[in-house]
Order: sequence, then C-alpha cells, then structure tokens
Amino acid sequence: MENETNLPEEESFILTLTDENGQDMDFEYLDCLEYQGTEYLVLLPAGEETAQIVILEVEPVDEENENYLAVEDEAVLDAVYAVFKEKYKDILTFED
Repeated sequence: MENETNLPEEESFILTLTDENGQDMDFEYLDCLEYQGTEYLVLLPAGEETAQIVILEVEPVDEENENYLAVEDEAVLDAVYAVFKEKYKDILTFED
C-alpha cells in the first residue's frame, strides 16, 4: 500500500514472518481488524519510523495455527486501511 504512518514511540510487539522464499522478516504488530467476516493483520516493517503499512489476511489452519496471506484485492486493502485509520485517527498521523 502507498499509505504511510508515523508511529508514536511505544513498546511494540514484533512478529517474525517467513515469506514464500524462506526469508524471515520482522514486523511491528499494529492491530488485527475484522472486515466482512475476515480478520486482517495490520503490520509495519520493524525498525522503520515512516513506512508503508502491510495488511495480511488471517487464514485459520487449526485451533493453534494460522497462515497470513497477501491481500490482492485493492478494494479490500483500501477498506481495511480505512477502518484502521478511523480507529486510530486520534493516535496516529497518516500521510496518504
């Protein structure tokens, strides 16, 4: 997504994900939102104060595991991002 945010300095939760090429990437967990019955993770690449937000679809595998999938549908990305922006409008500064 081409949207950016400037995060306040707080303690963060770092999530390490492995991509399809086997490379680990660290992300700062921002939120998990539900949109149209599906959960989405909202993440920020770790260590970057100003960066593009990453939105991934949560796909449950079983009671203890889940997969995170890239969202291909721009309309869904925009809608989830709009929900995130509305929820955090008083906390975060957004640059479109």
